[in-house]
Amino acid sequence: MTVPAVGRPAPDFELVSGDGKKIRLSDFRGKKVVLYFYPRDMTPGCTEQACAFRDAWEEFKRLNAVVLGVSADSAESHAKFAAKHDLPFPLLSDPDHKVCEMYGVWKEKSMYGKTFMGIERSTFLIGEDGTLLREWRGVQVKGHIEETLAAVAEASGGGA
Repeated sequence: MTVPAVGRPAPDFELVSGDGKKIRLSDFRGKKVVLYFYPRDMTPGCTEQACAFRDAWEEFKRLNAVVLGVSADSAESHAKFAAKHDLPFPLLSDPDHKVCEMYGVWKEKSMYGKTFMGIERSTFLIGEDGTLLREWRGVQVKGHIEETLAAVAEASGGGA
């Protein structure tokens, strides 16, 4: 499977959000989309990342951007995670990891000497016309939101 490339259309998809709604990437044409993939709800790094996106939410909105989080967790897990941390953006459930595979983030990982398949923390910036503008793979949480906001501001024709 070919992964998306910067300058090419981002693959469209439909997933269920934590509130049970079906959401398509193409629903957000006319806005920039920050699409981030994360390993698991309620884990320290994923919570830190989600809360950083939450804290920058107003700035993303000001720049005509939406944030969508994707993991393999269930919609019910997403609903609990979003409620616990007051997340204002949709968390999308990809239990069969089809969208994760589409974006090339479903990878072999290892921890404590064990190998397993999981989501590589990654973020994609998609333009208002659906074109992939930027990608970050193997994201480290610290400083990532600031870097993402700067890229969104740049895509908006201005500085952060």
